[in-house]
Amino acid sequence: MPNLASRLVKDCLCSMLVVSICCGALLILLASCSANIPLQRKAQQTEESVLEVKYSIVCVIHGDGDYLYHDTSGNEYKADEEALAGAIKVAQQNPNAEVFIFHQKPKRHFLLLFPLQDGEFSYYRNGQLITNELYWRDSEQSHFEHEVELYHHFRVDSQREIVSMFLYYGHEIPEYGGAGYDASYPNRKFTIKDLTIGLEDFTRDSARFDLIILSTCFGGTPYTIGALGPFAKTIIASPENLHLSYFDLSSLARLELRMRDGDVPTFAKRFAHQAFDRLTTDIQTAVSVVVYDVDRVQEFLRSVHTIYTNKLTTLKGETPTFLVTIEHCDCAELPAYMLPTMQEGVDIFYRPAHFGRSKQKQNHSGWECWRDIIP
Repeated sequence: MPNLASRLVKDCLCSMLVVSICCGALLILLASCSANIPLQRKAQQTEESVLEVKYSIVCVIHGDGDYLYHDTSGNEYKADEEALAGAIKVAQQNPNAEVFIFHQKPKRHFLLLFPLQDGEFSYYRNGQLITNELYWRDSEQSHFEHEVELYHHFRVDSQREIVSMFLYYGHEIPEYGGAGYDASYPNRKFTIKDLTIGLEDFTRDSARFDLIILSTCFGGTPYTIGALGPFAKTIIASPENLHLSYFDLSSLARLELRMRDGDVPTFAKRFAHQAFDRLTTDIQTAVSVVVYDVDRVQEFLRSVHTIYTNKLTTLKGETPTFLVTIEHCDCAELPAYMLPTMQEGVDIFYRPAHFGRSKQKQNHSGWECWRDIIP
């Protein structure tokens, strides 16, 4: 009997331990599935704080992919996390700005079974963190629905004119197809069209962004600049491969000093120049950073719209085996794009690679196209 009683007690204790572990796991799961407790769930828009906001920055950082790299000393970094740190520093160093930071993370699970939220949102105003919380990214198409909802919930509703910027940091955004852009969601598609749907929702209550910074590879194509044009007055992008897909963010610190006159085009050129200088210092491959005056490039875009669209249509219909016979190239290498308006509205910062076949290419038109190559 004592042995039986002892066994019953042990079984009971084990059962209680299992239940306790399960309850603890459930509590952790529920906590992770709900938003973090924000510092200030609804930003208090006092008259004083609203009057101080002169700049509004929306920064979307894509981190659901291969962003791991090593420096010359072998130290390991993740490019998206480095960009996140830079964005936070910018937010803290702008006493006259509101900054929205959206970090799109890889899909994660608790106990290998329960999905966790894969987006993190931070909102800063006047250099202070107002809220930091987790959220669910779009489960199917990536249209920034949840990011847009958070943006409109917290944004300052001011009658005074605010300089607005939208930054996207990530891999090359496909102009067609788009499956596999998110490593965690191989069936989810994301293309330039999906980005424009999100931009349309971001700007639904206001005019175009004064500046869009597209920090990705091969962003300076006629199709991409044309698609983003309705949502921006000025665009900064790289028409070629962009090392780690990241521009230096330090130029955005202390905007009240760097953009005292509110001249966004001039500021955009300074930003591009500093990003170019940083890239050329660190890498040996070709570097190109271009500032596009959206209104001034429209004539060129209209002239080449049919040519470029027809090429994209052809690429969409080709089999995957055919895709090895196409490559990116400077549009100036294709006679159909060599028009008198090609250089209108573009400011180009370019340096050729220090090695390889492109070493001899001393100039770039600022526009990137597709061309067929011999297999």
